[in-house]
Amino acid sequence: MNERVEPATLAARQPLAPQAPVSAGTLPAEHPPVRWGRVGVLLMNLGTPEGTTYWPMRRYLKEFLSDRRVIEVPRLIWWPLLNLVILTKRPGPKGRDYASVWNNALDEGPLKTITRGQRDRLQAALGDSVVVDWAMRYGKPEVSSRIQALLDQGCDRILLVPLYPQYAAATSATACDQAFKALMQMRWQPTVRVSPPYHDDPVYIDAVARSIREGLAKLDFEPEVILTSFHGVPKSYLLKGDPYHCQCVKTGRLIREALGYGPDKMRTTFQSRFGNEEWLKPYTDETVQALAKSGVKRMAIVAPGFTADCLETLEELDGENRHYFEENGGEKFAYIPCLNDGDLGMEVIEHVVRRELRGWVE
Repeated sequence: MNERVEPATLAARQPLAPQAPVSAGTLPAEHPPVRWGRVGVLLMNLGTPEGTTYWPMRRYLKEFLSDRRVIEVPRLIWWPLLNLVILTKRPGPKGRDYASVWNNALDEGPLKTITRGQRDRLQAALGDSVVVDWAMRYGKPEVSSRIQALLDQGCDRILLVPLYPQYAAATSATACDQAFKALMQMRWQPTVRVSPPYHDDPVYIDAVARSIREGLAKLDFEPEVILTSFHGVPKSYLLKGDPYHCQCVKTGRLIREALGYGPDKMRTTFQSRFGNEEWLKPYTDETVQALAKSGVKRMAIVAPGFTADCLETLEELDGENRHYFEENGGEKFAYIPCLNDGDLGMEVIEHVVRRELRGWVE
C-alpha cells in the first residue's frame, strides 16, 4: 500500500492508521506498505550518560572517546590508553560530576531534559506541518532510531539540525556521520538537508546579547570582566583546517559589539581541555585564575557555544571556575545560563529551522 500522509491526518507522533489504496489494483497485493509525503526535523545534540554510576558512565565515555572525529590520536596509541587507563579510572569521578547536576526527578542529565523541551516547543510552534524529533550523538535516543521513527510517520524529507552554532568536525560533523550511517542501511532513503552553522546569524547574536543583558540585570553587582567561554578542541584541529576557532572568535566579537563592550571588558576563552596536547587558547580556567590574582573582584561567564546547559556549563563553569575565582581573591561571580528552551533559545532554533525548510514547507 502506497500511502501518502497528509499533515491534517496525523496526530502528533501517533502511529498512522492504515488507509485503503487510492484505487484497486494500483499496486500488487504483495507490495509492502509505504508511507510518504511528510517533512521531518531532527534536532541533534551531543549526548549524556544513562546514569551516573560506573557502568553507564563507562559505556558513555567509551562511545564518546572512541569517536575518531573526537580523538584523532592513532588507534595503536589511543586504544590501550583508553581501555586500560581512562575507562578504568575516569567513570567514577566523572559520574560524581554528573550527579552534581543530574535531573533526579526525571533521572537524566540536563542536556536530555532541555533538548526534549526544545523539541516540544518547536513542534508546538510549527504545528502539524512537520514532525519534530530529537536525538543524541552519544547515548540515547540514538540518531538512527529517531530517523526511522520519522520515516515510520511518513517523513520522506528530513532536515538534520546539529544544535551547534559553530561548526566543528568533533560536533556537527560527527552528528551528521551518524545520520549518514543510518541512511546507508536504507533501501529507500529520505531526502535530507543539513542546517548550516549559525555562528554569525543576527537572530542568534541578538538573542545571546539579550540573554546577557537580562542575566546581568538580575545581579546585585556589575562585572568588571565577562568571559565568553567556548568548548575547546586541540589546536592541531585548527591547523588541519577546522573552522571552529574562527567561528567562535567571530561570535565572541559580534556579541561584544552588540553589547557595546571593549575587548578588555568581554573576552573569548576556551574550556574543557583533555590530555596533554595543546588546545585552543586562552584557556578559561587559567584566565579566571589570572583575573582573580590580578585584582578583578567581580566577573561573569557566558557560554554562547552551547544551546543547552549541561555538565560543561553547570559543573565546570558555574562550579569549578567559580571556585577558581573565589580561591584566588575574587568576590562576586556569576554564570549566565544558556539560551536553552526558553523564549530566546526557541526564537533562534525556530528561525534556523524555518529558514532551512523553505521550499519544503511554506
